Amino acid sequence: MAGFLSDCRCKSPSRFTCVSGGADHAKRGRGDEIIARYRWAVNPADARRLKDGDLETREENLRLLLVRAAEGDTSAKEALCALVRDYPDYHRSLYSRALNRAVVFGDETLKAPLLASLADTRYNCQAWAAMGCAALGFRDAVPGLVAMLDHPQEMAREQAVIALGALGDESVVPALTPVLRDSIGGMRERAAEALGMIGGDAALAALWDELENRRYYRIGYIASALAKFAPDVIPRLCEAADSDDPDQRYWAAVALGSTGDDRAVPMLERMMAHDRGSTVFDGMVSVAAKKGLRTLRRIQAAIAARES
Repeated sequence: MAGFLSDCRCKSPSRFTCVSGGADHAKRGRGDEIIARYRWAVNPADARRLKDGDLETREENLRLLLVRAAEGDTSAKEALCALVRDYPDYHRSLYSRALNRAVVFGDETLKAPLLASLADTRYNCQAWAAMGCAALGFRDAVPGLVAMLDHPQEMAREQAVIALGALGDESVVPALTPVLRDSIGGMRERAAEALGMIGGDAALAALWDELENRRYYRIGYIASALAKFAPDVIPRLCEAADSDDPDQRYWAAVALGSTGDDRAVPMLERMMAHDRGSTVFDGMVSVAAKKGLRTLRRIQAAIAARES
């Protein structure tokens, strides 16, 4: 712990909130008060359960704390927050398991330690820090998440992409676009999902480029992401469904079905009845249109059920 505090000239209760210098100390006030309150309120028995005994026992105690936290137990929540705030003092297994459920106990006091963990290559739990930032809506994490797109670990990159979809805006589209060409299929899918969540002209342009200039044969994830831009994208998808390229028509049909919008029905019905094109992977455009219609109706039925 001393390593975290060696440059600090104040009596901060948290190693993550203290920044040397008068102006920064003046801003620290309320954050330190909140963290101090949590530290003093943590039940010592709950804290010990995460540090004493073998790892299997501590993991079981963590599970029980998460159950209690989900039921509203304040002491359990405070113990879990302390784990995240003081993460270097705990086993990585406990930290990662806790952040899988960050939404159950997390609060604003975890922003600084999560941002610190996001850049902490020695502790090596950056993927879970990204997960926690996304779950708790910490948009200050965006620069760190963009940096993680070059991480050597696939899981860290994947969680960074997912978190950017939840927290990012159009400014992160240029960083996410190259991931659509990643050699790992799962990464391409996550990037398409993230761009669909972010929305906007730049994200649409990146996804549309993948529809028109396909680098991979099977791009259902691109079609699904494009559907999120409905209803504005439907006329453009209908144009693509009438192109000379059967592969483009196939994926346009998939996207039209995924919109769940009645405006896509006439085009899908015409394609199902008359389009005999086949793709490079032997997929039939008419079959894609038929499946698209089924998908569209399922989406509409699900929406109707929720509204009723």
